[in-house]
Amino acid sequence: MTESLRIALAQVNPVVGDLAGNIRMIRDARTRAAAQAADLVVFGELCVCGYPPEDLVQKGAFLDACEAAVRDLAGETVTGPAILVGSPWREAGQVHNAALLLDGGRIAEIQFKRHLPNYGVFDEARLFVPGPLPRPMDFRGVRLGVLVCEDMWYADVAEALARDGAEILVVPNGSPYEDDKQGRRLEHATARCAATGLPLIYVNQVGGQDELVFDGGSFVVASDGALAASLAPWQVEIALTEWRRESGRWICVGPLAAPVGRLEGIYQAMVVGLRDYVAKNRFPGVVLGLSGGIDSALAAAVAVDALGAERVRCVMMPSPYTSIDSLEDAAEVAALLGTRLDTVDIRPAMEAFSAMLAPLFGDAVPDTTEENVQSRARGLTLMALSNKFGPMVLSTGNKSEMSCGYATLYGDMCGGYAVLKDVYKTTVFALSDWRNRHCPPGVLGPKGAVMPERVLTKPPTAELRPNQTDQDSLPPYEVLDGILECLIEGEMSVAETCAKGYDEETVRRVWRMLDRAEYKRRQAPPGVKITARAFGKERRYPITNAFTPR
Repeated sequence: MTESLRIALAQVNPVVGDLAGNIRMIRDARTRAAAQAADLVVFGELCVCGYPPEDLVQKGAFLDACEAAVRDLAGETVTGPAILVGSPWREAGQVHNAALLLDGGRIAEIQFKRHLPNYGVFDEARLFVPGPLPRPMDFRGVRLGVLVCEDMWYADVAEALARDGAEILVVPNGSPYEDDKQGRRLEHATARCAATGLPLIYVNQVGGQDELVFDGGSFVVASDGALAASLAPWQVEIALTEWRRESGRWICVGPLAAPVGRLEGIYQAMVVGLRDYVAKNRFPGVVLGLSGGIDSALAAAVAVDALGAERVRCVMMPSPYTSIDSLEDAAEVAALLGTRLDTVDIRPAMEAFSAMLAPLFGDAVPDTTEENVQSRARGLTLMALSNKFGPMVLSTGNKSEMSCGYATLYGDMCGGYAVLKDVYKTTVFALSDWRNRHCPPGVLGPKGAVMPERVLTKPPTAELRPNQTDQDSLPPYEVLDGILECLIEGEMSVAETCAKGYDEETVRRVWRMLDRAEYKRRQAPPGVKITARAFGKERRYPITNAFTPR
């Protein structure tokens, strides 16, 4: 009977579709684990192809390549540590989300994911076929109960594995970051341990994939529900855990990482999401408009922390309404961050468009049309720099603005990625203050402040007309964001939202703005998911929508 085991947790960053690169990553992690005398290396869900592969799994050539890669990898396990990897897998003409144990030069065991998530950002039910209730995998005298990601969130799979004699539960994951999600993961893990009396290994991937970002945060929960090991979030890490059998139970000893606070988690999500979007799509860097306001200052700070100052180009594009404070604040932000700052005066563009359109506009009174021309002149300028020199345009709008349509199509909404897309304005203020006082590990930006104090304290404004402030068009942000969280994350009715203490007329006004801006959001760039209900694939309302709440 096996009395001890050394299991390495491989918290890695795969790239969707890069099978060769992912196999090199797996191979390198196995080599590092072998140097620590590991018996088994556990990777995240679908790590061979990257997660989520979406409709790639509907291509036969893609499935062929995944299966060939797994068979080649299995051939390398004649000696040394075994590998538990995830890959799409076909059986009897059906495609499954599979966990495969590679050991002794062969595919020793295969298990299919039972519960396929079909909510929020997930649509696995249209891509995979669910597997049966699994049986434990036999591994060198130990019975491993493997639950693939979502299987841990239900009781039946763990209980079936325990009944069949599993000794250690192992959970390969592709679990995207979401504010406060780590606590829910631990709750489900401890519930499975309490029900089965077994310890549980949870291995999650790390890194950005389009609008999703994975925070890692892998851990081990002992059979009594205590945290036995944990890995630092947001970092690639190969960590060894030591296991021994005592009185019929497996005991784990491993590293314990320090917990990360909420604001640091959100900030790191933005940094990692942007870093990997730029790197994995092979952009040389980013260019963004630096207005002197807090949104663009925070976006610039995230960009520098993610990519380094040399890969971030900032552009100040003043109009006749741009204040001296904004010019000074933009210059100081760029100086603190160490980025290049160019200035392009958009007044000639405004005058040119005014002359071009005068015969058509006639005596029409100036309104938001002329304001939007300014925003679109700035968007055109940034796109020209992107086309000429290659950096991706980074959009700087936040979730409060996108919710209400307080943004200009083809103007400030233009860009390849929107780093604040799922961050409410009140959180923008909190994050900016936090980053001015803290420097998270692994970032490339300055250790000290990233923006002047005036950026944090002055009233937000688009500066598209004299003396304009955001509150001319929107409720105060502390009120607006509270209502939006009720309507978006909570899916509450007007009555339920008003019961939280908000004025009915204001709630109805926000509801109308949220509803009418759907067509704009469909044309917005992608951005990293932060909240429980991000715009994009997670929240899909019809653009043509005549429903009005009573």
